[in-house]
Amino acid sequence: MKDKFEPKNISYNKDFIEPVEIRDTKDSPSRSLLKALSYRLLATIITFIISFIIFRSYTEKTIDESLGNASLIAIMEFVAKLLFYYLHERLWTNIRWGKYWRRKYWKRRAWKKLYKKLHKD
Repeated sequence: MKDKFEPKNISYNKDFIEPVEIRDTKDSPSRSLLKALSYRLLATIITFIISFIIFRSYTEKTIDESLGNASLIAIMEFVAKLLFYYLHERLWTNIRWGKYWRRKYWKRRAWKKLYKKLHKD
């Protein structure tokens, strides 16, 4: 019996839980890079603001020195974390676990195994 949420036009490989049509698709490297860049840009702006506030509030530095220090921290943070996020994203692209999870998959599969076991000829 088909799950009511299961698309009717996609065939499934019985050995895997993801649709056959989708099984071999992954995010492209350029998509991973764009995701990494957009996330890092947002995070770097936040780091810059926090660094600037800390330098201005807790040190005797001038506004120019605070801007310079906060900028240096933000640039170093941007480059390092962008690289590590991109590598992390590409690693997870190759891990199939949890990508195409279907609700009640294991429950349905257990009943199918039990049925086959009970109806062997």
